[in-house]
Amino acid sequence: MIYFDNAATTCMKPPEVAVAVAHAIDSFGGVGRGVHEASLDAGMTVFSARQQIANLFGYPNAKQMAFAYNATEALNIAICGLLKPGDHAVTTAASHNSVLRPLFRAQDAGQAEVTVVPIAPDGSLDYDAFEAAFVPNTRIVAVTHASNLTGDVYDIARMAKIAHAHGALIIVDAAQTAGIMPIDMTGDDLDVVCFTGHKSLYGPQGTGGLCVKEGVDIEAFKVGGSGTHSYDREHPAFMPEHLEAGTLNAHGIAGLLAGVTYIQNKGIDVIRNETKALAARFESGVREIPNVKLYGGGGLDRTGIVALNIGDSDSAVVADLLNVEYGICTRAGAHCAPLMHEALGTEHQGAVRFSFSHFNTEDEVDTGIAAITEIAEELS
Repeated sequence: MIYFDNAATTCMKPPEVAVAVAHAIDSFGGVGRGVHEASLDAGMTVFSARQQIANLFGYPNAKQMAFAYNATEALNIAICGLLKPGDHAVTTAASHNSVLRPLFRAQDAGQAEVTVVPIAPDGSLDYDAFEAAFVPNTRIVAVTHASNLTGDVYDIARMAKIAHAHGALIIVDAAQTAGIMPIDMTGDDLDVVCFTGHKSLYGPQGTGGLCVKEGVDIEAFKVGGSGTHSYDREHPAFMPEHLEAGTLNAHGIAGLLAGVTYIQNKGIDVIRNETKALAARFESGVREIPNVKLYGGGGLDRTGIVALNIGDSDSAVVADLLNVEYGICTRAGAHCAPLMHEALGTEHQGAVRFSFSHFNTEDEVDTGIAAITEIAEELS
């Protein structure tokens, strides 16, 4: 198997991730649910993970880092917890459904107005058009740091500056960039950064969360057991317990901590450069193949994603041939990014997404190039 579907979930992880999960499975109790060793060990691991993740995002206060089960839950917590009746929200057509659907649900219920700023056919964003979308009651901006379809990276520092100039808060979907692109919450003045653990942070599925700037008050998305203040009628108002209810996935968070530690030891710049080099090698190798069309490239930067189609062939047909005939794993279809596909003109055909990890090799990339060459000839 050659795995080029890392934008969905990283399959190849540092070996210490599995070791950490196995150790946690055999030894952890509930976080904050006791004063015995099993509970305290779980709590210390979770606290260390908060510190490491906050540090990775350039934020000094680990208590402002709350865990969730993935970026989808984290984005729902942030969007639903900040958007109030009568508010207006801004997003872009590059957004994933994890941003779009919470916004559209509020819009369809008549609780909020939503403006979607278009994306150009090359994947670029017009920042003047972005600013023109603001109105007096704009409360939040919810944007993706990088498209999960094309890998185009957007200028979140610029968008944060625009949002704050209009009195709005910015929520960043960092599902595609956490662990592979630098994120500086303090330097870029970001209000909320939402992330998932199972992509470029190399953690298990069922891990993720959000880092919230002090002073940004998000209404609790769910309430219940917190392990503290159990006699209070209301859920704790202090972070991180305010945004966490129920027993945390400490086993998964142990693996996530191992993944983040690996990134910090390896160096995020090293990981980014190796990943981008593999993506660039693939893109260069398939660019001149007759009947192959590539998408994106208009962003500030790129992650390790290359999206393509072969003629008018359905993307699912191409992905199936890659899998069955070559053992190559990719992702075809709509990628939960319907408006981005509309912008690219691929809403009916979909696209075949190759997404690389620094654990991939040049030989694997060259095998992928050869496969696309042969499939393009076969389908011509």
